[in-house]
Amino acid sequence: MKNSKLKYLWVFCMVFNLWIGQAKSQPGGPPSPERKEEIAAMKIGFLTKKLSLTTEEAKVFWPVYEKYQDELDKLRDGRRKERKAAKDEMDTMTDKELEKLVDGEITFRQAELDLMKNYNSQFKAVLPMKKVALLYRAEDDFKRELLQKIQERDRDGKSGPPPHRDDRK
Repeated sequence: MKNSKLKYLWVFCMVFNLWIGQAKSQPGGPPSPERKEEIAAMKIGFLTKKLSLTTEEAKVFWPVYEKYQDELDKLRDGRRKERKAAKDEMDTMTDKELEKLVDGEITFRQAELDLMKNYNSQFKAVLPMKKVALLYRAEDDFKRELLQKIQERDRDGKSGPPPHRDDRK
């Protein structure tokens, strides 16, 4: 079992280094499909390590988690498209259109919560309760760590335009 954990940690480190290397060489913008796959692989390694999944647990957990992520991604992609379409038109939208946009946001949040509730019961069916609780914390930790790496990269001037400075006095 210890060897299995080391293997996951090694894969996580390799993918993470590869991702950081590519991130440094590419300008900002939406992630490419390849980068999304790399981030997903990093997340698998990160969660496996944080949850200390056994081989047996991993076999039943990952198919459920991947299905959850797929459904969550579809839901969030739909929301992203709606928001992008409305972004440029917001100043010219009628109150009725704005109301529909706001109601759509509430509907999205409820759908996201319903999805999480549904999969929470599925996670509890395949993992011990302690690992289910750790899962939610580990997901947040992963997001924070990923954002921190991106911010560090941006602060180091590795991608994107330099910050705007107003030298007028």
